[in-house]
This record gives sequence, structure tokens and C-alpha cells, in this order.
Amino acid sequence: QVQLVESGGGLVQAGGSLRLSCAASGRTSSRVLMAWFRQRSGKEREFISAITSSGLIRNDGDSVKGRSTISRDNAKNTVYLQVHSITPEDAAVYYCAADSYGSFRGTDSRYYDYWGQGTQVTVSS
Repeated sequence: QVQLVESGGGLVQAGGSLRLSCAASGRTSSRVLMAWFRQRSGKEREFISAITSSGLIRNDGDSVKGRSTISRDNAKNTVYLQVHSITPEDAAVYYCAADSYGSFRGTDSRYYDYWGQGTQVTVSS
């Protein structure tokens, strides 16, 4: 079992940036692939980015492509997401996810075994 706890959401000004954290715990948490998704109001959950335990990154999420950075601190079992040049369209619930397979299999949320509770990001214009 892997437990994921996100933090860092809240109110962000348009044009600014946000930094989210996701702390993982559990017996195998250091080996899982970790990823970020988001779900905007009335929309499906969408993939943003993923990172393996060795630091391989996939940035297949079109919605924030070129504006986001994912990173991982294995010593802290924590993954981070930074998004800059925030627009109102970035308002969403951001979720951290983990895939026990360990390698990137795809952007479909069904690949991911574990999910955090989500953190709300609201954008002020």
C-alpha cells in the first residue's frame, strides 16, 4: 500500500506560479512511478506529468506543456509539481498518483493504483 498526501494548493494569481508537493509513504513508495493529474470543473481527469524513481520524466500532458516541471526527492519520498504562467484555465483539483509498476505505461488514470485526496487550486484574475 502507498499513501499519498498532496499539499500546496490554494489561491494563485493569474500570471503567477504554483508549487505542489506530494508526500508518499508505504513499504514500496520509493519505487513507484509518481504522477500528477488534474481535474477541472466539469472535465475529465487529465494527465500532467510523471516521474520514475530514477528520475525519468514524461510530460505528455498537453494542458500545461511547456509550463510545468515535475521533480522528485527520493530521500523525502516526495514529488513536486511547479506550473508557471498560471491562467484561469489552470483552476482545478490537482491529484498525485502512483503506479506500482514503476515505469511509465501511459497517461490513462486507470494505470495508477494509488491516489491522493487532491488539492484545490483556485486562480484569481
